[in-house]
Amino acid sequence: MPRRFRDVRRIGPVNIASYLDRGKNRHLAACTAPRCDFTAEYDSRAAAELAARTHRCSA
Repeated sequence: MPRRFRDVRRIGPVNIASYLDRGKNRHLAACTAPRCDFTAEYDSRAAAELAARTHRCSA
């Protein structure tokens, strides 16, 4: 079943979204810059936002 993202926000080149996974809220941070492979899942929204603010693209 595909994920249904909600509360999507953008901080710089990084998109942050929340979704439900097996009954638990999960949070995803993913960089949208070309050739940047940064993506990570977190248990808290604050952790995903911190990752987005401190991310530096390798591309």
